Amino acid sequence: MRIAVACDHAGFPLKKEVIAAVEQSGNQAIDLGTFDQEPVDYPDYAEKLGNLIVARDAERGILVCGSGVGACIAANKIKGIYASVCHDTYSARQAVEHDNMNVLCLGARVIGEEIAKELVKEFLSANFSTEERHRRRVGKILQLEKNGKIG
Repeated sequence: MRIAVACDHAGFPLKKEVIAAVEQSGNQAIDLGTFDQEPVDYPDYAEKLGNLIVARDAERGILVCGSGVGACIAANKIKGIYASVCHDTYSARQAVEHDNMNVLCLGARVIGEEIAKELVKEFLSANFSTEERHRRRVGKILQLEKNGKIG
């Protein structure tokens, strides 16, 4: 898979480890920046990453900011992006399997390098469930996204 990776200045120190974990998992990392610790605005990087996924130039993405929260909120404003902050391996896997999450958001000021590597591994090894209940629920999310209501 092609995995878009982006961060703001707070996430920059963790980005190298995230890219290494993506590549160690046998996937291709697409580095969208930022490329140093000069302050930048995380919504700009969430937009770059989200648009790459929506255009199908990447299958999934990983966003890193200080807490993971701001980048997550920004990414979820893009139609077709389903982002979540995950700081435990269960959530990183389950959010893909049950909720069809396509963007993992990490907080570089919250977790360390080793946990980040494990989270990336779980996120990238998971696949969306074939179970009807999960497909039904994700279908309702798509209805909300399209119409602002279910049904």
